[in-house]
Amino acid sequence: MYRRLGQIGLHARRPVRCVPLTAIHCRLRLAWSREHALWTSQQWACVMFSDKSKFSLQSDSRRIFIWRAPGTRYHQENIIEQHRYGGAGVLVWGGIILGSRIDLHVQIGTMTSQIYRDVILEQHLRLFRGAMCAQFVFMDDNARPQHANIVSECLQSEDNTRMDWPAFSPDLNPVEHVWDMLGRRVAARQPPPTCLPELRRALLFEWCHEGPSAGQPKKRSAGQASAGQPQGRRSVVSLGFLFDPSTISAAF
Repeated sequence: MYRRLGQIGLHARRPVRCVPLTAIHCRLRLAWSREHALWTSQQWACVMFSDKSKFSLQSDSRRIFIWRAPGTRYHQENIIEQHRYGGAGVLVWGGIILGSRIDLHVQIGTMTSQIYRDVILEQHLRLFRGAMCAQFVFMDDNARPQHANIVSECLQSEDNTRMDWPAFSPDLNPVEHVWDMLGRRVAARQPPPTCLPELRRALLFEWCHEGPSAGQPKKRSAGQASAGQPQGRRSVVSLGFLFDPSTISAAF
């Protein structure tokens, strides 16, 4: 059977995974990509990309294969839509900027707008912001706690410029590549973490210690990224600029 399927151009491949996107999401992603496609490396160097991520003791092996023809990776029938988080684990928040990174925060319980302001902004971002240039831009996604009034007022009072960000666009955020590195390092530990406190310690340790190069991030066209063609949950998008892999490693 495998041989016959191969003869007609069908091969076993892992399906693409993405968050569910509507036509409105795709239009907003396209508009954002076009707006930022001509940004210079100097402009991107002033942007801190931040995000949260959830790590669990049991990783998703993704051992699901589909039979598809070459060049059909992003066809709708070959994509599995899934929301980002599920199950018990450890929620972390972090941020990267060209050549550096902010301290990793491990959140116990739900991330509320009050915690986001009091801990993330006033304890982590404020200290880091003082060493940045006047053109500093802070990127966070559209999660509800991060766009509460008390959060917006805090950012404005500290004279922080916030980057407009299209909803449901984790694949446009370079920090996703760092989460992938972090997850791989924790998974490679011997012995691996067996409980949530061990997982928390492992995440903090690996975040604070430099390791091997992240390798060359994958590049995508702005049109592909914004038109709703996903590249998986943890990836790096190129929108007229390229993150130097050595810089990604330095930030990690």
